[in-house]
Amino acid sequence: MKIHHLAQNNSVLNNFLSEIRDKNIQKDSMRFRRNIERIGEILAYELSKSFSYKSISVETPLAFKEVQIVEDSLVICSILRAGLPLHQGLLNYFDNAANAFISAFRHHPYNDERFEIVVEYLASPNLDGKTLLLADPMLATGQSLVAVFESLKKLGNPKEIHLISVIGAEEGIHFIEKHFPENTHLWIATIDATLNEKGYIVPGLGDAGDLAFGRKL
Repeated sequence: MKIHHLAQNNSVLNNFLSEIRDKNIQKDSMRFRRNIERIGEILAYELSKSFSYKSISVETPLAFKEVQIVEDSLVICSILRAGLPLHQGLLNYFDNAANAFISAFRHHPYNDERFEIVVEYLASPNLDGKTLLLADPMLATGQSLVAVFESLKKLGNPKEIHLISVIGAEEGIHFIEKHFPENTHLWIATIDATLNEKGYIVPGLGDAGDLAFGRKL
């Protein structure tokens, strides 16, 4: 797996990351969603450099100009519900992309810290030959991404797979490396060192879905 860790180089991305982590600023859910969206736009720009391009001729009011545009057929798939602001950030840049949505949540069958990932809802176009952008803002244990990928396999074989996250834990990244094709790309804003006993990223930012859309039962 090729890992693209954007925070290794300083940029305005740091401003947005600091705000989504700040326990006082993140209380503003609208601002939190917009910051995730802006991080998605930055990730979209960076990953667009890896796409295939084709030349077209554009007619201006004065002449013709040859330009290079994205040739890949894109499908953006986000994991509900936390992935929606990140999805929007990607869609702002890749507005011609097809869209897919899938649900994945942690189920605790033994009423303790052990959990399994349950995938229930899936709406997606065929993925054969497509460039799949699989978005999940928090890459904690990595189990959600793997479970979602297993569910998507029945919809076809993508030409390329790009995983897109805001914050990830080193443990989760090592886990997904074992379960995705070797030529998969991970585009991630920043990486934290550890998970706590509940499988949450530390220092992380808390529950991205709750911060974006309110607490769930």
